[in-house]
Amino acid sequence: MSAVLDVTVLPPPAAEGADSLALIADSDVAGQTLNLPGGVRVAVPAELAEVIRAASAALLAGRAVKVEQQSTVLTTQQAADLLDISRPTLVRLLETGQIPFQQPGRHRRIALSDLVAYQNKIRRTRRAALDAMSEQAGADNLYVHNEFHRTR
Repeated sequence: MSAVLDVTVLPPPAAEGADSLALIADSDVAGQTLNLPGGVRVAVPAELAEVIRAASAALLAGRAVKVEQQSTVLTTQQAADLLDISRPTLVRLLETGQIPFQQPGRHRRIALSDLVAYQNKIRRTRRAALDAMSEQAGADNLYVHNEFHRTR
């Protein structure tokens, strides 16, 4: 079996495959069956299903999709790059205990699963803050959802 190291897929021309991409993007394909050559049928694992769903949604939106392998244990620079922050900022997050790490020798190593958990936590925190701000703006009559107002 050959390993895919780096693949970029461009979106299809405007109408080609849009119906199929939309169906896949809006579906949970985990457990669905793939028909492989030779009559082999295999169920789609949940991990691959999420990749397929996300890639379909991006292609449908007209964006290219890049699939690449990622190590499950990262250096501080790799982790900082993944979070799109500076290495010193990442080190501060590690030292304050916001992201767990191992230090088998001189260098810190961060589990990819811990980075994903941190990203998800930050997203939830930001979403909750935005929801609270929207609610407060609505209470103050500064924000009206899905309505058009004209000033006179």
